[in-house]
Amino acid sequence: MVWLRGMLIAFQFFTSVPVPLKLPMDSRHLNKAVKMFPLLGLTQGFLYAALLYGVSEWTPFSTLTAAMILWLAGIIFTGGIHLDGWIDASDAYFSYGDKEKRLDIMSDPRTGAFGVLSVIVLLSLRFFFIYEILLLQNSGTYFLVVLIPYFSKTLMGLLLVTVKSARKEGLGTLFKQAAGLGTLGFYSICMIAAWAASFFAGLLPGSLILAAAAAIAAFTAAKKANSWFGGMTGDVLGASTEGAEVFLWMILWLLHYYAML
Repeated sequence: MVWLRGMLIAFQFFTSVPVPLKLPMDSRHLNKAVKMFPLLGLTQGFLYAALLYGVSEWTPFSTLTAAMILWLAGIIFTGGIHLDGWIDASDAYFSYGDKEKRLDIMSDPRTGAFGVLSVIVLLSLRFFFIYEILLLQNSGTYFLVVLIPYFSKTLMGLLLVTVKSARKEGLGTLFKQAAGLGTLGFYSICMIAAWAASFFAGLLPGSLILAAAAAIAAFTAAKKANSWFGGMTGDVLGASTEGAEVFLWMILWLLHYYAML
């Protein structure tokens, strides 16, 4: 039951899926919630693949329409929570202030021009990559699309566990304190399971490339979080997740062009 409650906490906090329950927020349950991040991404990935297959195979809709549906699905599923982090972190970064000023800006509920511009660029790039991928899609596309949110949500957990907190309070700090290093071992098992499934699907090279790209994104996000903000916050974590997902969409786009997936 602890694992089930942990999963429900993860869905309650990080998706728009209605979970009308009052769940315990002690460290034991939050620890399980953090371990459920890969499952959260897997659910989102299956949603992507199911929508893509349904629109492509069962409707007369165009590729442009399919791309728009897939693009919207990610926003609707997460409720825009990570996009909010991207906007706040962008406003803070482009202030070119010191770390304390950037943290203060992220706490400000108002949205600045840089935040608006950056989210437009982010969402435009995501739509572009999705549309281009769908123009070249094949049977292997469905499987690799599932892995994009799977890896990005796993990356979110890795950053939460391994990067120091920039603040002593906040949602990110609350989850970090409960996560524990044992989460890394659980994530390792999840990665091995993903590679095993990729092997049997005949898509291990593509899976390994996406995993390597996710590792690069995690390393970069950790380094920049420390140098720009003095550590990780909930907003920086959300921004890192959104940035990593768009980066993985770009890698999948390049794989379709140059690896003939």
